[in-house]
Amino acid sequence: MFFVGAGGAVGALLRYIISEYMKPLKAEKGIIFPVATWIINVSGSLLLGVLYGLDLPFELWLLLGVGFCGGYTTFSTFGKEVIDLLLDNKWLAAFWYISTSALLSIAAAWAGIHSVFIFS
Repeated sequence: MFFVGAGGAVGALLRYIISEYMKPLKAEKGIIFPVATWIINVSGSLLLGVLYGLDLPFELWLLLGVGFCGGYTTFSTFGKEVIDLLLDNKWLAAFWYISTSALLSIAAAWAGIHSVFIFS
């Protein structure tokens, strides 16, 4: 449990830092969807795919795959942000956010797994 907790703490902290850093960018550029969570979830899926493809020792998988990636990525924030878009009647933005988040996260995980096979 130590490995999961330690990795999760670092992942959650990095997610927070990225989200805070990107808040002014979203307001300044007029971005219509929660870009920070989108980037975090897609990049976290890519990293998880790479880690999965590496076939790490169990303790390292717990630290990085389960802990770090689990703390870094966030489905609960994604769900809240979708609800916020829907409550603001931003239906197209919500649809775009949902569809691209799901498709790109899956594609990123697949690419991560297969990049390990290609480059090893």
